[in-house]
Amino acid sequence: MSLLENCKLCPRACGADRTKTRGVCGAGASVEAARASLHLWEEPVISGANGSGTVFFSHCSLGCVFCQNRAISRREAAGRMITEESLAATFLSLQRKGAANINLVTGAHYVPQIIRALTLARNEGLTLPVVYNSSGYECIETLHLLDGQIDIYLPDYKYYSSYYAGLYSHAQDYRDFAVPAIDEMVRQTGAPQFDENGMLTRGTVIRHLMLPGLGGDTSQILRDIAVRWGNCVLVSLMRQYTPFDMDEYPELDRTITAEEYETACGEFRELGLGGFFQQDESISESFIPAFDGSGLEETEQ
Repeated sequence: MSLLENCKLCPRACGADRTKTRGVCGAGASVEAARASLHLWEEPVISGANGSGTVFFSHCSLGCVFCQNRAISRREAAGRMITEESLAATFLSLQRKGAANINLVTGAHYVPQIIRALTLARNEGLTLPVVYNSSGYECIETLHLLDGQIDIYLPDYKYYSSYYAGLYSHAQDYRDFAVPAIDEMVRQTGAPQFDENGMLTRGTVIRHLMLPGLGGDTSQILRDIAVRWGNCVLVSLMRQYTPFDMDEYPELDRTITAEEYETACGEFRELGLGGFFQQDESISESFIPAFDGSGLEETEQ
């Protein structure tokens, strides 16, 4: 438990002794999760026909004001405590249900426990690719722990501007950590690899969620991706931003317009990026799952 006794797993580096208290992210020593299910709303090469075997972890180090998963990302988050053995059993249950992969959603603060659970599950027959679904706000030292454990990295690249990163995610240093983190992810996975059915088996997919009025920031991010990683990554340009209770941020209290999205898509194409666009039906609260603890396996203590 040494990594939790002076926790610096994320860029907040709060140093909390999580064996006795909770860190800035809200997490303690035990894994807290809110749902495990076959998720059909990831990129096609990750969800496939059956769905990605997602495990939604509670708490988050970033704190975006617009988070659609705010029910589980805040300090007082929904979810329940599970053991590493239960987490391993959950992975195996998802595999039996036909999951395309195991998809770890926002798990940076639980990396030591996740590694142990993956080891247990692999010893019991887990063979699926493992996806690390991340805000992009990661420490390289934590990613080094995951080297050899993760097949597919799915990081966000949220902001180019430190001003917007500070304003909307309380992390002015977001890009200072996200760019080196994605460098490390690409180093670990190499260029995208696919199976005979076109499913991604290895590689890095960078997600960018467009925000209202931040077309210039999106443009800079797309250009940065093209220059830094080019065809070594896939890019998912997302338009699904849905405003919730944005009274304090009225500039964010709308969805992305068709014109904004098409402008970004045009630049995406001009840069020669490979990846994915979203249809307008992706703008819906129905894409937010119920975080009711379903799908999490119980094991005897």
